[in-house]
Amino acid sequence: MIEQAVRMRAAVLVGVDRIDVREVACESPAPREILVRVTAVGLCGTDFHIVAGHANYNRDARGRPVPLADAPQILGHEIAGVVEAVGTDVRDLTTGDRVVVDQGRNCVSEARSPLCEYCAGGDSHQCELYREHGITGLPGGLAEFLTIPAVNAVRVTSDLEPAVLALTEPLGCVVHSSDVLARAPARYARPRSIVILGAGPAGLLFVQYLRQVLGFDGILLVSEPNARKRALAERFGAETIDAKTDVEFVEVVAEKTHGRRAELLIEATGSGPAFATIPGLIRKQATVLLYGHGHAGVDLSVLNALQFLEPTLLSPVGASGGHVADGRPSTYVRALRLIEQGQVDVAAMITHRYTSLDAVARVFAGEHRAPDYVKGVVTL
Repeated sequence: MIEQAVRMRAAVLVGVDRIDVREVACESPAPREILVRVTAVGLCGTDFHIVAGHANYNRDARGRPVPLADAPQILGHEIAGVVEAVGTDVRDLTTGDRVVVDQGRNCVSEARSPLCEYCAGGDSHQCELYREHGITGLPGGLAEFLTIPAVNAVRVTSDLEPAVLALTEPLGCVVHSSDVLARAPARYARPRSIVILGAGPAGLLFVQYLRQVLGFDGILLVSEPNARKRALAERFGAETIDAKTDVEFVEVVAEKTHGRRAELLIEATGSGPAFATIPGLIRKQATVLLYGHGHAGVDLSVLNALQFLEPTLLSPVGASGGHVADGRPSTYVRALRLIEQGQVDVAAMITHRYTSLDAVARVFAGEHRAPDYVKGVVTL
């Protein structure tokens, strides 16, 4: 293992919409930890929310956001890399192993005993002491190196490029969401019609997971204003809608579903106006999966019309939840294998690649709003 702290370059969020590339300290791995040399980081909608000042998940002991001026952050939680060094107690990984990273630290990854009630029940993403690299203040992947518990690293068994491997995390979120959906009591256990709001990376992954992994063969409608994203959704097996008005959108869904509307709706936009359309799109007692975050600019009264329909509302979060025998996150293991086996095509979603940390500030300054942008990945 490394005996003393090293220095590294990192893209540091120092204020709202302010990212500086700096040299910072990198912690040496403790006995149960590894040092990962980062090779690729996917850029997530959560990152864009944080940079724009819409959210700050780094909280103090009383739950108050810690200002960036007091604690600058290194973002990036969709991470692939190579093991650079291992702690003295690590036996199942070695220098040079290619890995994908679970960014969440929980009772299992920290070897706490006893486990909190959430980790003991398989819901480690809700751990009582949960922290996330790149989200809750712990340093993330937009840096040259990252120190994590060894069990947070899942070994890669293919020769896929790092940019593709980095998208294990967002697919893991979809796998986890689908697991939550499968466990939930619902009137329509076998939906005939599913509506997905948004064909960003999450919506596109849901389309593929529903069609290619779960084998859903019913009506699958995706609402998306961007032509490039609609084309990808259609390629993956969905029928798309580019509705010009809310009324038109509701009417198209009613027509496509023969008047029944959707038994399952997946909200994957984080858009307030999109959220407001939900009551007109679903059947009574449908299931609504609230995947997107944000929904700014909409009055809570929009919930009135939704509540009258008695839907089942689900709000899964993150990609963790349960572990395999060696303590590694089961969702990441499954997601990585789906990518390696070709069941889910994440490479087709990558439209923008950046080969330096120096490009990060430019991306967050607005390049992600370009019409042809679907998913960006930084490779190092």
